[in-house]
Amino acid sequence: MAIIITDDCINCGACEPECPNNAIYEGGAEWAMADGTTVSGTYTLENGMQVDVNDRQSPIANDIYFIVADKCTECKGFHDEPQCASVCPVDCCIPDQNRVESEESLLAKKDRLHP
Repeated sequence: MAIIITDDCINCGACEPECPNNAIYEGGAEWAMADGTTVSGTYTLENGMQVDVNDRQSPIANDIYFIVADKCTECKGFHDEPQCASVCPVDCCIPDQNRVESEESLLAKKDRLHP
């Protein structure tokens, strides 16, 4: 499952540089699938929408850091545990219970982001 950042976030930014997929953004920041990945061309998001990987997408949150679920692999294939959660001083990086993904699907996502 993807990791989410709860409203308890204090905007310290400790999590952002730890993400191997560049899936974490400061509140209000636009994001793109190409940021921190090696994808090119078009990419199909989890909701079925196809986007150019370089197109800037609207922020998911405005007031706190956020994680783009389409880019979150829970650090599978890179680390033994989600790095955002391990460095968060207020424990606000938690598994998203609404987006359960198997280890196999997370590794497949990692391979899609870093072909």
